[in-house]
Order: sequence, then C-alpha cells, then structure tokens
Amino acid sequence: MYKGIIIEESLEDVRDLSSFSILETNVSGTWHIHTVEANEQAILRLPKLLKAGTWYAHFWTGDDVIAVFHEKVFRFKHSDISSWTDALSYGRSLGIPDEQLDFPITS
Repeated sequence: MYKGIIIEESLEDVRDLSSFSILETNVSGTWHIHTVEANEQAILRLPKLLKAGTWYAHFWTGDDVIAVFHEKVFRFKHSDISSWTDALSYGRSLGIPDEQLDFPITS
C-alpha cells in the first residue's frame, strides 16, 4: 500500500476519492488536502481523473515515490534527488513553482 496526498479540487469528479482510503483531511483556505492510502491500481487510474493544468498528486511507500499528473506518471526514489529530474522538468513545464514540487513524504 502507498500513502499519498490528493487535493480534492484537483479531481474532475470528487466521487473519484472513493477509490482511496482517506486517513486525514486538512483544509487550507479553499483547498481540501487529503492524506490517503491506496494500492498501485488505484494510483495508476488517477492520471485520467486529475484536471489538466498545474495539479498533481504523489504517493510513497518507503523511499519509492509515484508522482501523478494529468495523463502522466513518474516514479523515483525520494532519497535520490537526481531521480526526480523528469518529474521536476514536467511539473515546471506546466508552470508549477519549484517550492510546490517538493514531494514531501511521512511515515
């Protein structure tokens, strides 16, 4: 199982959250930030469920990270910043600021 972060407003249809087990929800201004748990199958369906634009979600298990954008998925090792290159380049190409491409993980 992977743990992850999904911003509710990034989804085309909020009902798509039902594919994930919500562990915690924080509200920050107008954003509903969900910490979730999911299997890889649910995560790999997410690229078609996210809105186009500057949205992404990310998931981790141990040091393995999956970053999910609209129609795009990247895998990398959190401890190896050089493995983030493709995900960072793609996020920047969408206009996502570097400070938002930090892919935080927790235990």
